[in-house]
Amino acid sequence: MRILCTNDDGIHAPGLKVVEEIARALSDDVWVVAPELDQSGVSHSLSLNDPLRLREVGPRHFAVRGTPTDCVIMGARHILGVKLPDVVLSGVNKGRNVAEDVVYSGTIAGALEGTILGLPSFALSQEFSVETRDRLPWDTARKFGPDILRKVIAAGIPKDTVINVNFPSCAPEDVLGIRVTRQGKRNLGFLRIDERKDGRGNPYFWIGFERTAMMDTPADGTDLAALRERYVSVTPLRLDRTNEAFSEELSATLK
Repeated sequence: MRILCTNDDGIHAPGLKVVEEIARALSDDVWVVAPELDQSGVSHSLSLNDPLRLREVGPRHFAVRGTPTDCVIMGARHILGVKLPDVVLSGVNKGRNVAEDVVYSGTIAGALEGTILGLPSFALSQEFSVETRDRLPWDTARKFGPDILRKVIAAGIPKDTVINVNFPSCAPEDVLGIRVTRQGKRNLGFLRIDERKDGRGNPYFWIGFERTAMMDTPADGTDLAALRERYVSVTPLRLDRTNEAFSEELSATLK
């Protein structure tokens, strides 16, 4: 099995080493193609107006000055040659990718691009808390990642589906199990604008997150609820975003 690994945190991110370890638990044919720089929050950006710079950093390890989407395309269509990867792994992201994160996340986008190319693809993310921010429990991803991948790959993944896996912010022995979940929804107030002043008194802005809004009790069955209860969350996300139910209603409206 040939595995292509990427991420959005960059070629030197610790989570990239973890995803490579997970991949090597499944195969010896592992390739790493990751962004040269941190690409968190770039979503499914594709570089069309800038050239892609490619740098080999080691055997089967490449850095691309581009987005996670660029990396998967470069890996599958150029670096790996005529033999496509059998699986794409994106991550392991520093921080969870749940609820609305799936819209913004470069980690999710890397896996989605693999799905677009017709390849079984997984997005892997390790949650952290205030207490574990500087010492993420990467061992949780290391322990549960390989077995989840083996089982899901063996079962088969629909062509239009990416598997979004989130590991809870606790030690492996404290994980209560694995849950298949649906995408959750946060309080709409979770995004905020932080206004500051530079050295010359001019304003500048950061987009931030309102922690109190993110602490609301999540709905049962969601990715948010699973992580809150110390379960690994496995969410199948569809590439086809068509709202089938509303399409019927809309068709009747527009007759």
